[in-house]
Amino acid sequence: MAEKVLVVGGGGREHALAWKLAQSPQVQQVLVAPGNAGTASCGKICNSEVPVSNHAILAQFCKDHHVGLVVVGPEVPLAAGMVDDLTAAGVPCFGPTAKAAQLEASKSFSKAFMERHGIPTARYGSFTAPEDACSYIRTADFLALVVKASGLAAGKGVIVAADKEEACRAVMDIMKDRAFGSAGETVVVEELLEGEEVSCLCFSDGFSVAPMPPAQDHKRLQDGDLGPNTGGMGAYCPTPQVSQELLQQIRDTVLQKTVDGMREEGTPYVGVLYAGLMLTKQGLKVLEFNCRFGDPECQVLLPLLKSDLYEVILNTMRGRLVSSAPVWHQDTSAVTVVMASAGYPGSYKKGVEITGLSQVQVSGVQVFHAGTALKEGGVVSSGGRVLTVTAVKPSLEAALQAANQGVAAVGFPGAAYRRDIGHRAIAHLNRDRRGLTYKDCGVDIDAGNQLVEMIKPFAKATSRPGCNAELGGFAGLFDLKDAGFVDPILVSGADGVGTKLKIAQACGRHGGLGQDLVAMCVNDVLAQGAEPLFFLDYFSCGRLDVDVAAEVVRGVAAACKMAGCALLGGETAEMPGVYAAGEYDLAGFCVGAVERGAMLPRLGDIREGDLLVGLASSGVHSNGFSLVSKVLQRANLGYGSPALFGDSGQTVGDVLLTPTKIYSRLLLPIIRSGAVKAYAHITGGGLLENIPRVLPQELAVDLDASRWSIPPVFSWLHKEGGLSEEEMARTFNCGLGAVLVVAPVDARRVLCQLQAHEEAWIVGSLALKQQGATQVVVRNLQRSLQSAGPAPSAESGHNDVQHNGEMPRRRTRVGVLISGTGTNLQALIDRAKHPSSSAEIVVVISNRPGVRGLTRASQAGIQTRVVDHKLYGSRAEFDGTIDGVLEEFGVELVCLAGFMRILTGTLVKKWNGKLLNIHPSLLPSFKGVNAQKQALQAGVRVTGCTVHFVAEEVDAGAVILQEAVSVLPGDTEESLSDRIREAEHRAFPAALELVASGEVELRADGRIMWEARSKS
Repeated sequence: MAEKVLVVGGGGREHALAWKLAQSPQVQQVLVAPGNAGTASCGKICNSEVPVSNHAILAQFCKDHHVGLVVVGPEVPLAAGMVDDLTAAGVPCFGPTAKAAQLEASKSFSKAFMERHGIPTARYGSFTAPEDACSYIRTADFLALVVKASGLAAGKGVIVAADKEEACRAVMDIMKDRAFGSAGETVVVEELLEGEEVSCLCFSDGFSVAPMPPAQDHKRLQDGDLGPNTGGMGAYCPTPQVSQELLQQIRDTVLQKTVDGMREEGTPYVGVLYAGLMLTKQGLKVLEFNCRFGDPECQVLLPLLKSDLYEVILNTMRGRLVSSAPVWHQDTSAVTVVMASAGYPGSYKKGVEITGLSQVQVSGVQVFHAGTALKEGGVVSSGGRVLTVTAVKPSLEAALQAANQGVAAVGFPGAAYRRDIGHRAIAHLNRDRRGLTYKDCGVDIDAGNQLVEMIKPFAKATSRPGCNAELGGFAGLFDLKDAGFVDPILVSGADGVGTKLKIAQACGRHGGLGQDLVAMCVNDVLAQGAEPLFFLDYFSCGRLDVDVAAEVVRGVAAACKMAGCALLGGETAEMPGVYAAGEYDLAGFCVGAVERGAMLPRLGDIREGDLLVGLASSGVHSNGFSLVSKVLQRANLGYGSPALFGDSGQTVGDVLLTPTKIYSRLLLPIIRSGAVKAYAHITGGGLLENIPRVLPQELAVDLDASRWSIPPVFSWLHKEGGLSEEEMARTFNCGLGAVLVVAPVDARRVLCQLQAHEEAWIVGSLALKQQGATQVVVRNLQRSLQSAGPAPSAESGHNDVQHNGEMPRRRTRVGVLISGTGTNLQALIDRAKHPSSSAEIVVVISNRPGVRGLTRASQAGIQTRVVDHKLYGSRAEFDGTIDGVLEEFGVELVCLAGFMRILTGTLVKKWNGKLLNIHPSLLPSFKGVNAQKQALQAGVRVTGCTVHFVAEEVDAGAVILQEAVSVLPGDTEESLSDRIREAEHRAFPAALELVASGEVELRADGRIMWEARSKS
């Protein structure tokens, strides 16, 4: 069903957003509030009079009119918390939260943030007193001539002074004369930077970034960058001054680093992030961050977006940017020229009639309205920047010419505009129109030489008998006799790592791929009983990123040491046009040797009744990732999403990038002992296709999946992808990285040797193959996937305890109310994750947006809601909303974990016997606030914590569980609180289990009833 979308704002940026959203077949109507003459009535687009400054009214309007998405254009409503408030009210809203929008709303915050996270920026000072700011300007050992109002000033709060005196006057204007109002209560004084200024924007889903093409706007009013500063007189995109290599650097060192830093500080950044950059001789520097599309940059970016903007926004909000990155038109340029009122940026006249708009539209040039209004059937000016005229053409020069022709066709008296938008880019292109070099064509020989020098020490460290691993020659040498071989057979293997590459590239984590590459080749060579001797790698890319390539080869070298082989050589191929920016491919080649009489498999020795010993995999290894990616898309998960199938704190990318295990050093001594008849590497083709490759045709494989541990990732893939048993068994290793064939008499000894270093199990046996039967049968796979966990010990023999036919018991659905950091919440989450828990936390509700507890819940894969008490007129209205959310999630039991609001009697009565709280004293002693202080003042020797049912009277409900804490001599409130908090983290989860399991109930008379539980 097509959606209604509301765009908040009324400028050229918002017209461009509405224009692009209306092109989506998934969008039924685009409302713009307040909008302008261009958005008043244009196909799917129309204006709305809803007051956007009152967020409660706006939220209700969206619900009443079935608005499925709100897109916020300007920075002011973002900084005012529009996204927080609408999201809390259940209205999807695109843009960063108020806390995240501080990157733009507070320049002092932004500069301090960059300093904390090592993001390159100009040297600066932040001041609340004008005298201190002026002293800094006069004494700094650099030109401190850029003065900025820290708060929002409609894009005009920056003064670039010519000298120190002018800079000090700017400080006084801002701070004493309040030229920008409260925005200037704090000023930031920065170093004056010299270089090329560019705008680099990206979409961010809180984990990943998807950069947009670089753009450049023109702040000065007149041609040649003369005249006063403005909000922007035009822009063009892309900027040829920013190479693909530089754009990748900006992505890694600025955009991704910023998003990672915000997430680490508990404020995930979701929306559009705008980095204003200066390209200096010392490298790129961040001038400022904006928390939304720029204006006029938006008017050149969106015409170049090939993807559906509505889908891009949804993918961003759902954390799916890695798997669904936006696509942009290539080999195309866009130019927009701003037409401003006479007198702008000073005073100007409004209501001036505008003509020629229909002629421009016919010419194929797009006009985005900014300061316009409808009057008596015509269009008149209503602001300083009136129109932006945008043209898209194959070249920058052609786009500028078309945009200028469009401007000439539009008429209003005294219109001010520039005719030289993009002049820096055109000059740059003209400078580059000289004789071609190999580097101009995309092949950087110097970078290749630099890489070789960087990786030489890595290779040298892999030297072994037979080879000194010196790089730089035409070919590598290996001396088999020096390696100790008498009558060797050479064994070779070549492989890659498949689409696992895509995940590593998307996550920016390349080192583990080296182990994957080596493992895939070495483990194959091992199937012939061969010792891996040397390895060669092949790295191909569109543009060589030396640091990335070095990281990959460093991983290859480390894996070679792990496998016992030398990194003898390799090839790096830079192939412009073959690979997209940031993409590369890998291949590996391994050569091993085995004495003529010791080769595997020993087909003549393999018998019916031989046992199969399985070695644990580390996870998916390096096969099946195309299917994995499809399952992730179906589950709406990105690589940065919390992994529901990993350890606490792990992301999807963390789990999937776990390197493939290398088995050579572990297995070679056992193989050489003669106990192993065959070895199968479980690679592409899974369990069904790899084991038969080392067996006589007359024998069949009988595997029992209940005998080994299946990593949770496979259970999740099976469930979320709806994958059949057969599909799982023929695509994935399902927890077995390798399988050995051994005689029953040798099985126990081999198993003990393996288990000293690695998880291993007897997983099946060989039988005669019946006519028409499949060669591999995997029993209990479905059941084991549904209840993945530790396998039985070698002594237990069977899995009767784990699979006794009982249905899993139903778990009580729990909601947790919080207000802050959520340390007690974390204790509850950790307990509920345990397989034996009777509780399932289904929702976490906070009365404050952006708190750490919400992040904890999200990282654990738990749904969150914000119900901000400040948005409600009464406690009853607030509690009613809380109750509605609990009902929505089918909550049966509620825990108050640091929830700093007193609930109304109505809500307490409704949830009587289902509402738990924890108090930092042994109730009934020391009720209310400051319980620790009360205990110290009373001189007691023992206090503690109490978990109790909530009653209408504060801290008066029936006690479920208490834990005592000794008061030590010299205790302070802080030290005592710390020990009580530790007790709370034990007591609260224990009490939750008692109530969730039904062992403890609240009787009608308000007393506790204990119910004995059967152990059968």
